Amino acid sequence: MNEQRQLVTRVLEGDQAAQRQFYDEHVDRVYRLSYRMTGDDDMAREGTQETFIRAFNKLHTFRGDSALSTWMHSVTVSVTLTLISKVKRLHSREADLERAEIVGSQVASGDHLLTRAIHRAIDALSSAYRVVVVMHDIEGYTHEEIGRVLGITAGTSKVRLSRARKELRAALADFAGELTT
Repeated sequence: MNEQRQLVTRVLEGDQAAQRQFYDEHVDRVYRLSYRMTGDDDMAREGTQETFIRAFNKLHTFRGDSALSTWMHSVTVSVTLTLISKVKRLHSREADLERAEIVGSQVASGDHLLTRAIHRAIDALSSAYRVVVVMHDIEGYTHEEIGRVLGITAGTSKVRLSRARKELRAALADFAGELTT
């Protein structure tokens, strides 16, 4: 029995040291993925907490067909997408503060404007495209790994990434000169 299966078995048996080890081994990557998907520390922390709650409740379903880290990332993606849609529903009732006039004399620097534009452009992508961009371009996953986590083919992951990049280029066209310098 490999180390993953032993750890899972110990966790399922209620071994608190194993539960802590499981948490410690995955928490940083779960948080980073959730943060990259949401762009918000509070949401990422909530996503991380919810991911571990779901993971501990569903750990008995882990079959070992893939790495435990891959299974954890699929749980993270699912939880974070649910959290994002819940927050979007709540925010749809609020006024868009970015459309309000800037009060005062503070003007954002060009780099800050570009960073905000990139974040807004990524946030504006459909969740299917956003997840692939975050996982591939930011977290460094291969298309095969993304496919396993999302339950899609590597080819579908490549197509989504290509389409997402096309949308990002269009959304960031005003910054084209700044991006190439």
